[in-house]
Parts: sequence; structure tokens; C-alpha cells
Amino acid sequence: MINKLLLIALILLVPSALKAQKKVATIHLLARCSEKLIPYAKWDRVKNPIRRQDLVSSSKRRLYYFPAGHSTDPADPQFREIEQAWSKFKPTIAFYEGPNRPIAATRDETIKQAGESGFVRFLATRDGIEIARLEPPPEDEANFIMKKFSPEQVKLFYVLREASRLRERRKLPETELRAAIAQLLERASQIKGIGSVITSLDELDAAYRRYWKSPEHWWQAPSAWFDPLASSANTGGIFTNEINQMSSEYRNRHMYEVLAKAALEGKRVFAVVGGNHVPMQEPALRCALK
Repeated sequence: MINKLLLIALILLVPSALKAQKKVATIHLLARCSEKLIPYAKWDRVKNPIRRQDLVSSSKRRLYYFPAGHSTDPADPQFREIEQAWSKFKPTIAFYEGPNRPIAATRDETIKQAGESGFVRFLATRDGIEIARLEPPPEDEANFIMKKFSPEQVKLFYVLREASRLRERRKLPETELRAAIAQLLERASQIKGIGSVITSLDELDAAYRRYWKSPEHWWQAPSAWFDPLASSANTGGIFTNEINQMSSEYRNRHMYEVLAKAALEGKRVFAVVGGNHVPMQEPALRCALK
């Protein structure tokens, strides 16, 4: 009887042991292939950036990865391309870039409000498809960047980048921009590491003036300051471009791991992300999903 119970226990343990073994193997695979991620300092290695990736492994693991331009124009042809790819690919899970901003009841209003990120969530909601965020936890990303930059500089980077985005893409005037950033500062107060610095618009005004004389006001921060392929010495960002490089590379690794893991689990993975993230992650994804 004892031997029989022992045999049953061993049989029950086998699936758990195999599952644990598979998990360890996946961790090692992702770590090994992550070495193929392309850093921004070596962007010149990307000779012909690929517009999209449709990766199918020998074991039928599947990932469709669409690099989009940041747009809130419903007439932009890329939205038709995204929807056509979505219908053809038939995903079981979709990943989106950026925060989970509200979506509207219609296609066009969603695009106007939340761009390509919102459009992916609109399609997933419409079709009842599982959806997940591509981004790492804000605290983890901020702590990684603070290995090199001060909490004040990191907070300024995030706040000024959002102000630039709202000005350029949403066309918000000064009064609305100040109100939106005041709300952002309130939300960001919960982020460990940077939450306790620059907690009000007055503190933002003062911090901005410590680093920049031009443009005169923080809400005028140019979008060039947030180009990860540019140097702050050339744009006038002082440190913003270099922080964006660190942020983007940290996010690239996280995105790659999240997408590869989901595909390795047998899911049909659909993701839309901005600009150059896809070609910089592509060698690592091909390595993990071959």
C-alpha cells in the first residue's frame, strides 16, 4: 500500500517537475537571446529597418509585430494596415505600448484620443481578445535610470516628454497643458524614487529653470529632446536624450521578454509599438522563437 501511494505521489510530481524545468529553460533562452538586442549606440547596424515582423517558429509559435508611427489621425493609412493584419492574423492576445488611456466607442474617436495604442485596445475589446501592456512597471524603469541620473532629472524627463507629447499630438494650449501636467504630477507622486521630487507646478517651474534658459517655459520643451537617436549636446536637452536612450533600451528588453514568453507559451501574439523598437528587438526575437 505504501509503495502504491509513493508511486502515485511520484506520478503527480512529474508534471510539476517538467513545468519547472521548462520555466528554467525559458529563462535561460530569453537571457541568452537578449544579448542580440541592438543598443541605440549601434543603430547604424540596422541597415534596412523592417516595417513589420511576422515570426513563425518551427513549432508554430507565432508573433505579429507592427512598428507604427505615433499618430492620432484616423485617415492615416497605417490604421487600415493594422486592422487588416489583425483580421488576417486572428490573435489570441494583443499587447499595446504606453499607458492604458481610455478608448472611445468608435474607431475614429479612439484613434483621435489614444492613437495606435488605443486602436489596438479598441480592436481587442471589440473582438473579445485578451489584452496586456507592453511596458515595464514605472518604478522599475525609473530606478534603472537613476543608476546614472538624479531623481530630479528623471522626473523632469518624464514630465517634459509628456508635455511635449500633449502639445505636439493633442495640440493642447498652455492652460490645458498646465492642468494636465498638474494631474500627472499628482499621479506620479506614488512612484517610488521620483515621487517625492517636483510635486507641484511651482516646483516644476523652478526645476526647469535650473537647467534651461531656452525655451523660456517647460511646456515649450521641443520634441527633439526626446529622440533616443540624438545627442543632448546637439538638441539642447542637456540630459533628456540620454535618459530616453536608457529608457528605450530598458523597455526594449522588457518588451522582447514579454512578447517572446507569450509566443513560447503557444499564444498567437499581436503587438503594435512605435518606430524603431521592432528592428532593435528583431534579432533577439528571432533567436528566441526559432
